[in-house]
Amino acid sequence: MKTNTLENAGADLATSLRIALVSVLLCGGIYPLVIFVFARLVVPESASGSLVRDHEGKVVGSRLISQAFSKPVYFRPRPSAIKYDASAAGGSNLSPAGPEVRQRALQTVKEFGADSARPLPADLASTSGSGLDPFITLQAALYQAPNVALARGISLDDVEAAIHRQAAGQRIFLSGEGLVNVLALNMALDDMQKKPIHSRQ
Repeated sequence: MKTNTLENAGADLATSLRIALVSVLLCGGIYPLVIFVFARLVVPESASGSLVRDHEGKVVGSRLISQAFSKPVYFRPRPSAIKYDASAAGGSNLSPAGPEVRQRALQTVKEFGADSARPLPADLASTSGSGLDPFITLQAALYQAPNVALARGISLDDVEAAIHRQAAGQRIFLSGEGLVNVLALNMALDDMQKKPIHSRQ
């Protein structure tokens, strides 16, 4: 009886090890490889990280990851609770009703010079869940347009036209409102003025 029990235990262990090995090979090797090859063939740009390069071929960022812009000639993205650190994506975990979030929002409103007559769009005052949202709403982009146009010394009409071109390709489902990729917009404006986008701070 004892011998049979040991034999059964050994058989169960062998079966469990085989199942574990097959699972590791399928889930940790074959499946990721198939998905990687499929992505490289079907959507190679996205599979490579949606990298954005300048005219010299230098990588200046990713269309999927926000980055800090503070110079007045550039549009600013949503605030980031992680200081735009792509290796630490996440929110602040602070209560929306807490004093820290309120103070941060008030500071942002002050930086933009917003007031009751010209209120700041919500997405420019609040962080995203990832802290790396590369998009702002069309309203947020148009809100910043006069300041950017003044800083660049170009007409407001030209800046707004660039905004609408960017928004045209990023429509929110059903609503029709466009989203604007901040990096793409800033690069488009630099291209208009033949200026590199190397230093953004």
